[in-house]
Amino acid sequence: MSAATSTRPADATVGAVDTHCPYCALQCGMTLSPAGRASVRVRPRDPSAGGLCQKGWAAAALLGSPARLTTPLVRDGGTLRPASWDEAAGLVARRIKEITADRGPDAVAVFGGGGLTNEKAYLLGKFARVALGTSQVDYNGRFCMSSAAAAAHRAFGLDRGLPFPLTDLEGADAVLLAGANPAETMPPFLSHLRRAMDAGGLIVVDPRRTPTAERAALHLAPVPGTDLALALGIFHAAVADGRLDHGFVGDRTTGFDEAWRVAAAWWPERVERVTGVAAADQRRAAAILAEAASAYVLTARGTEQHSTGVDTVGAWINLALALGLPGRRGSGWGCLTGQGNGQGGREHGQKADQLPGYRRIDDPAARAHVAGVWGVEPSALPGPGRSAFELLDALGTPDGPSALLVFASNPVVSAPHSARVADRLAALDLLVVADIVLSETARAADVVLPITQWAEEDGTLTNLEGRVLLRRRALAPPPGVRTDLEVLHDLAVRLGQPPERFPTDPETVFTELRAASEGGPADYSGVTWDRLRAGERLHWPVPLQPKHGQPVHPGTPRLFLDRFAHPDGRARFAAVDHKGPAEPPDEEFPLYAITGRVLQHYQSGAQTRRVEELRAAVPEAYVEVHPDTAQRAGLRDGAAAAVVGRRGRVLATVRCVPSMRPDVVFLPFHFPGAQRANLVTNPALDPVSRMPEFKVCAVRLSPAGEREAQ
Repeated sequence: MSAATSTRPADATVGAVDTHCPYCALQCGMTLSPAGRASVRVRPRDPSAGGLCQKGWAAAALLGSPARLTTPLVRDGGTLRPASWDEAAGLVARRIKEITADRGPDAVAVFGGGGLTNEKAYLLGKFARVALGTSQVDYNGRFCMSSAAAAAHRAFGLDRGLPFPLTDLEGADAVLLAGANPAETMPPFLSHLRRAMDAGGLIVVDPRRTPTAERAALHLAPVPGTDLALALGIFHAAVADGRLDHGFVGDRTTGFDEAWRVAAAWWPERVERVTGVAAADQRRAAAILAEAASAYVLTARGTEQHSTGVDTVGAWINLALALGLPGRRGSGWGCLTGQGNGQGGREHGQKADQLPGYRRIDDPAARAHVAGVWGVEPSALPGPGRSAFELLDALGTPDGPSALLVFASNPVVSAPHSARVADRLAALDLLVVADIVLSETARAADVVLPITQWAEEDGTLTNLEGRVLLRRRALAPPPGVRTDLEVLHDLAVRLGQPPERFPTDPETVFTELRAASEGGPADYSGVTWDRLRAGERLHWPVPLQPKHGQPVHPGTPRLFLDRFAHPDGRARFAAVDHKGPAEPPDEEFPLYAITGRVLQHYQSGAQTRRVEELRAAVPEAYVEVHPDTAQRAGLRDGAAAAVVGRRGRVLATVRCVPSMRPDVVFLPFHFPGAQRANLVTNPALDPVSRMPEFKVCAVRLSPAGEREAQ
């Protein structure tokens, strides 16, 4: 049990409230128990989530933090000053009208976040396309799941992070984790892998020997940016060693011959020369997966955040298909979603190319359906807009937006080439940020709007297994703070929209979301808050119409058991080849830099850096480096270093780690200012997903100069 202080009372009518953690996509269950005016206690509730991690236990501390924003702020003479809601919202609406009248609706952009509830993500997308009429809307989930989503759509015709219940993993004899470190990013997840770990069936693919890799029977540590080659090598080994599931491939897939023509050239010994992973270990990985009665291949950010992320995920899906894993009970492929609502956040309309229900915005039938729910003409809806980095990179340019509204995101820290992004934000005529604290992005804003936190509002989220969860309000928000739904309603009305078009009650918004999603790939029409309150475990799709004589649809915990979502019912192999990173090391920048998360912090750190327990554990940026590499750079453990790349330099404290590859340095990306890992990351984009190459760039290491270290 852990306690966190709150400076305000709970709702007078509310006792202990069952809800969910505000952080990762596990959405672990917890109970918030108000104790008078003083404290909020959290304890695990949902057995499927396996408990809470350190971030979850400390989550309530932010509810009463002195860092909370409780009044709007307006920039006046270069300084942010307190303002009334009427003044702040009036200023935003007036400036939007002026900018739109001068340059058209696409001069105003919206940037959302994967932490928004389904209701807020839905209404934000509707606000952008109806109240603003802009195509310029995207969200930070583009930096998280987009490559896996595109690869899954290509292979299966549908994307849902895990197309099976999380608990199915508990029966697995073998699990391959590619680019995932759940021991730090979502620790309770490991409880579902105990059987695989005990059976010697856990395989971890990661350039670092992470806490997850320490638990693995087989750790494959490829050169950064060579994951695709490694997947081809294991695929080759599986086929060459007679482990191909001919029946499954023949009955349920297409495209094997084309994929094999590429993989045939990547025999394990050749792959060893490219990746550094022993050919014997590649064959052992294929054998472990093929010989297991129950096996899974799971990918995450380390595989996806590359300029070839879609093809890299596709290569791991090819391996899973070759072994006959997807589409049957007890085995499969899946993706570990990162953000709390990373799944639902991309399904309901805040992504540049999508409408609610995971519909494509360029599909005439989809446009007609959603426009009918919204009460507008289909022709009034804009088309696809720019992807996340392309949107940020265009801000303040002659052809780009001159105003930006940001909800639940901190791109000054989280976007690649972050110095460039900060410059583009500074070039705007209007920057509006809605947040709970004064994040680094909010500090640059013209208007800052204080909004409610997770425990102060009701709403639904969709976790990594596609299950819709109800996160319930436990506390009253501080006076003067509004919900995102109230902010969107107020702005929409000031922009001339009828009040009823933008409801403020989250259950009312969800009812409309159900109608907008009906018949779409992510069909929520059969989900109701009453069913969620009753404890039903509903995995989408949940159609409204009853099937098979049932009074209500029970949901779809396991996708693809009978057929895949392509019209012919078959999964597709992808003919993908290795290309390598967009920016390999050279004489000037001889090291690979990779980025990632640490146990105590989350995303840009805007929340966790304000929780003393978490901040004290990891107060500043550090760079993990092999001791020999540090010595060659004139550095020692604890020294101040500069990690220098083509786009900038990051200041960090050296941590000498003997298990690190001598050609690799690792930077956590949670820290602001000169400690931003994304000062050096490469914005090279995947051609399909438009995912930036966060996970590898070329750098050199040197002692921080006296000026830089201060």
